Amino acid sequence: MAKKATNAITHETIIRDIQSGKVAPIYYFMGEETYYIDRLATFISNTVVKPEDRDFNLTTVYGSDVSMLEIVQAALAYPMGDGKQVIVVKDAQKIGNMEPLSDYLKHPHPMSVVIFCHYNDKIDAKRTGVMKVIEKVGVVYQSNKLRDYQMPQWIRNYVTRHKAAIEPQAETILAEHVGTDLNRMAGEIDKLLLSLTAENRKISVDLVMNHIGISKEFNVYELIDALSERNILKTMKILKYFDKNTKQNPITKTLAALFKFYQNLMLAYYAPEKTVDGIAAWTGANVYSVKRNILPAMQRYKGRKVMEIISMIRRTDARSKGVDNPSTEEGDLMKELAFFILHD
Repeated sequence: MAKKATNAITHETIIRDIQSGKVAPIYYFMGEETYYIDRLATFISNTVVKPEDRDFNLTTVYGSDVSMLEIVQAALAYPMGDGKQVIVVKDAQKIGNMEPLSDYLKHPHPMSVVIFCHYNDKIDAKRTGVMKVIEKVGVVYQSNKLRDYQMPQWIRNYVTRHKAAIEPQAETILAEHVGTDLNRMAGEIDKLLLSLTAENRKISVDLVMNHIGISKEFNVYELIDALSERNILKTMKILKYFDKNTKQNPITKTLAALFKFYQNLMLAYYAPEKTVDGIAAWTGANVYSVKRNILPAMQRYKGRKVMEIISMIRRTDARSKGVDNPSTEEGDLMKELAFFILHD
């Protein structure tokens, strides 16, 4: 019996069901995050169809090139040999008339598995009815984009699955540098994993910085460390380096990082639980950042000052774009901002 779509369905539960032999006649994967959609389709295909049968029993088509009637006809055909056949439909959102699928799902072929890969999360009115039918006899999975704060945990899990480890700060740097594109993130981590040895299976901060091309001493993470400690000398030293290397350290990127930090710091004052985990859950910041920056900063900054800093960061951003600023250079703008942040 195929599992009905519920909020409990994740890519992990789908994989476990396939591994235990619970294969549905139809899967509809949709969402903005294509990483899991494609990998689930590949996993099911490779598990259900034997390697020696894939030339005959694995078919991949595209929604812009075929009609639903053609897909149904392919599903009704018998596979070669004694195994099942899999039909993967990429760009399923481009299929027009979906009605033939409703009729097919009344009696789906027992030797066919149809996988639809719908690369966005929008279901128009003409698909609503057939989606309800799919949920009754197959599996519908929504692949959502991860939030920024979820990325360090995702990185850690990915590295762990590849029998390696990663330093907490390295997770943070990767997350902030690469963003939430899981395909790109997996590619970057794979490159780092290749550089590890059998004796040392740990991704370090230095390795990540070398890979990305970030100065170990002068970077936005060290700047946030310095500001959270209210270390004037270190802050000005970093900003001086930034001013001489503007291409690698654009003011827009620096201001965005500072805004995010002080915004999380402001939220931290209102966290119901002032523990590391409580603040992390409340702000969405990762545990490492809470320990390293937010908690120390809470001891050194008052809430009112943080509100003023956030306002000053916004003003500096506007001035860096020429608003009410005919001549002040970016380096001087950052020094003015730092002076305001570090002094009450």
